[in-house]
Amino acid sequence: MATNTLPAKRTGKAGSTLFLKTLMAGSGLFFVLFVLGHMYGNLKLLWGEESFNTYAHHLRTIGEPMLPHRGLLYIIEVLLVLALIAHVYSALKLWQRAGAARSQRYAVKKTQVGLGGHATKAMRWGGLFLLLFVIFHLIQFTLPKVNFNGDQTDNPYWLVHDSFRLWWVALIYILAMIALGMHLMHGIWSAAQTLGCTGSPSARRKAKLVAYVTAVVVVVGFLIPPLAVLFHII
Repeated sequence: MATNTLPAKRTGKAGSTLFLKTLMAGSGLFFVLFVLGHMYGNLKLLWGEESFNTYAHHLRTIGEPMLPHRGLLYIIEVLLVLALIAHVYSALKLWQRAGAARSQRYAVKKTQVGLGGHATKAMRWGGLFLLLFVIFHLIQFTLPKVNFNGDQTDNPYWLVHDSFRLWWVALIYILAMIALGMHLMHGIWSAAQTLGCTGSPSARRKAKLVAYVTAVVVVVGFLIPPLAVLFHII
């Protein structure tokens, strides 16, 4: 007599939670790629006004004439908005679900694999701080472009350079990069778990190494330009 050997479908809250975690991991990894590219562009500041402005201009002309002016940037911006919506939505839903689970059964093993309670709270509040920083960052450098020194805003190099000459702007940026590093460190590790890349001790060690190295590279890479400007190195 034939038997059904097909795997059971993931339904209900379990399946929904897996989907939310996968959505969060996928959108997060997209942000990692964007952050690495953005970090590379920021380092152009060290090579002076011409190099940085040439890079900024080139971003707006990639793909021409196949794409309109700023065409690729528009595509990237739309993808970033969609990824942000997906990331925030999945984070809020998982946060809400975790809170509901704690209210129903409070006794939870603290030795379980993954993030501990303090690390999870740091991820949540650090993520909220990063969201507020992104809004501040966009207002300052994209729309409407605000130079807090009161100088020109149509020259990308001097807009960034003037901003980092102000200690409080540099401090906000430094704190945001520290929060970003912590978010990346825990987020990449969690994404590796969600995507099934931590099935053995060796795989777990590699996932942690990738998470730590990526976080350190991003934080150091992003902090070099503002610190160099703040301390009059450039």
